[in-house]
Amino acid sequence: MSDSKKPDVNPIGEEIKPKKRKEETLEKEKHKQDSEHKKAHEKETAHKKEMEAEIPPEEPSGKEESQEEELKTQYLRLAADFANYKKRSEKERSDIHAFANEKLVAKLLEVLDNFDRALAQEETEKNPVWEGMALIYKQLLGILEGSGLEEIQALGQPFDPEFHEALMMDSSTDQESGTVTEVFQKGYMLHKKVIRPTRVKVAQ
Repeated sequence: MSDSKKPDVNPIGEEIKPKKRKEETLEKEKHKQDSEHKKAHEKETAHKKEMEAEIPPEEPSGKEESQEEELKTQYLRLAADFANYKKRSEKERSDIHAFANEKLVAKLLEVLDNFDRALAQEETEKNPVWEGMALIYKQLLGILEGSGLEEIQALGQPFDPEFHEALMMDSSTDQESGTVTEVFQKGYMLHKKVIRPTRVKVAQ
């Protein structure tokens, strides 16, 4: 009976050659290494995720908060400037509309003065000319008042430099000092703006 070693055989009884056996061994080793690398990679990935989950979100730094406050302040300032600009523009448009005819009205005040002087010389309703002039004066004054014209009241009122222009001082009156005792020329306002002050005499 021979003592020689029997050759390796595969499951179906075929003899496994040394070269083929070596290739199979290398294949198994490679597969094993790939499996180990895959497990190590999966483990590292899982560990990374755990670390990221444990790290809390970063709080904004003092510098970032300061920049945010500065931007907010700039925004509020711009909003306020725009609101003021809008108000000024609206007021300017309103003033342009209200005072568009200021120069024309100021010139027509001379016509009213002439009517006042003419009507004061002959105050009688029996005179047809006087009546006609009074009617025209009333119509003209009504049109101007409808456009915002308003007479400044002065006689018997305390002197106010904003509305009155003192031409003389009256020392012969017994009225209180600073009271308007006589009106030389009527004053007017257009939409509450003085376009001509009342010229007056004031008690001393």
